[in-house]
Amino acid sequence: MKLAILFLAPLLALDAFGASIDMIDGTLLHQVDPTLQGSGVPVAQPEAANGAPGLFEIDPSGVGQPTNLFTWISADGTATNYPNSLGGFSGHAEFVANEFYGKTNGLANQVSHVDNYDADYFYNQFIQNGTAIGVRVVNQSFIFTADANGDHYPTNEEEMLDAQYDDFASEYGVLFVSGAGNGGRVYPAATCYNGIGVGVINGDSSFGPTGDGRCKPDIVSPGDISLTSFSTPFVSGAAAVLIQAALRGDGGADTNSANDNRTIKALILNGATKPSDWTNSVISPLDARYGSGVLNVFNSWTELKGGKHAFIESSSVSIGTPHLPGANPANEPTSIGWDYNSLTNPDPLHDQINHYYFTVTGSNSFIFTSTLVWLRPHSTILNPLPAINDLNLFLYNTANNSLVLCSTSAVDNVEHLYIPGLLPGRYDLQVEKNASGNVSLGETYALAFEFSNTALNITPTNGNALVSWPLAPAGFQLQSATDLGPPTAWSNVTAAVSVDTNAYRNVVLIPNTGGNQFFRLER
Repeated sequence: MKLAILFLAPLLALDAFGASIDMIDGTLLHQVDPTLQGSGVPVAQPEAANGAPGLFEIDPSGVGQPTNLFTWISADGTATNYPNSLGGFSGHAEFVANEFYGKTNGLANQVSHVDNYDADYFYNQFIQNGTAIGVRVVNQSFIFTADANGDHYPTNEEEMLDAQYDDFASEYGVLFVSGAGNGGRVYPAATCYNGIGVGVINGDSSFGPTGDGRCKPDIVSPGDISLTSFSTPFVSGAAAVLIQAALRGDGGADTNSANDNRTIKALILNGATKPSDWTNSVISPLDARYGSGVLNVFNSWTELKGGKHAFIESSSVSIGTPHLPGANPANEPTSIGWDYNSLTNPDPLHDQINHYYFTVTGSNSFIFTSTLVWLRPHSTILNPLPAINDLNLFLYNTANNSLVLCSTSAVDNVEHLYIPGLLPGRYDLQVEKNASGNVSLGETYALAFEFSNTALNITPTNGNALVSWPLAPAGFQLQSATDLGPPTAWSNVTAAVSVDTNAYRNVVLIPNTGGNQFFRLER
């Protein structure tokens, strides 16, 4: 197999970094909790030499990290010193590393260890052979191409690549975060079911669907050079930070569930913010260009902190028949959080449904988002390209048993719901295991959910106005206008936004201009 790096970065000054961390609210995360830096999480960074054999290595001094944080690994052996005889310096590797775990600019700059692999050796020795590695997150800022022109392998060969990565992820609990490519259809390994495929929001990016019709990429992120090599490590850093948070109990006492790759992926996708032209459909859960949207690590962490919440009621119906809300009057205790659970069909002729009930109240509409994730099963000699179980996601209004929205892809192992203007009421969020096309009667899944209602608060202070709004969900821009007559001319407020960590609010001081001022939040 031929591997290609997505872009060979020139050597840039470190002040080129940093803006993208703000754009994913990593700076806000570090303001609220400075200890969230990926502590205790081992990671890996395979790097493709791209026609220059042996040039895959990270120079520790270039990322501000000690040499003993790294192990360099290639077909020629293993080294714990730098420089070493295994290979040479890669500017691409250093740029990726700075955004992943660089001491000054990385989102996860306190990871416990970094294995820096030659990517060809990594794939041939570990992925293809199924040999275990001792890390949780693998950043892959490279793609698999059939030739130097970037042509795709035949679909059946790309499907085998996906299966190899899916097997490795399911067997060893490794989360692969892979760049989608910089144009055309998404490339492997970003196409694997059990990993996260990453595009770039502010530049060239490959798009879906995959050759076999699935939604990829899963998410997009900013990239300092506007290419997917450099958007991918922000998602890898977010994964490391969320794993750290989950292991230390931020999501509750069940750290095994919180730390599971399904939960981490569901939280990362569900915390994303939506570009104005984001769209999906009932059978295509993610946008072909943006996936679930733009990475926002603060939102994902906030949803983790919402805690694990089990379904309230379970039911089964004859295969293919309606599954309306049940009669249980209980509600979930919070409108934000996650679950890690399972569904089992009682037999091949009945669908199984888990019900999560919510009552959301307030004077304004809500932004609702929910993401369901499960795994592709391990392949076998007799079944080298295993199918997936068919899980679906539904939202019902319990007042009249009407279906509000559903996500029912028959080919993806992700379902996603997004409603920007959900009215107050009582709702039934359903996870369904469709018995038709069963791979197995049982399936384990992770679910993330959030009903958010963000309101502005304005308080007079010394003749001026103090405007504030909650820190979570993040991703809002304060805008102002002097007149509400149509067409209203809204403009971004340029006054500095400060963070009140005690009140958990954003705060802006607005000078009194002597005229009318109107404010809104735009996401």
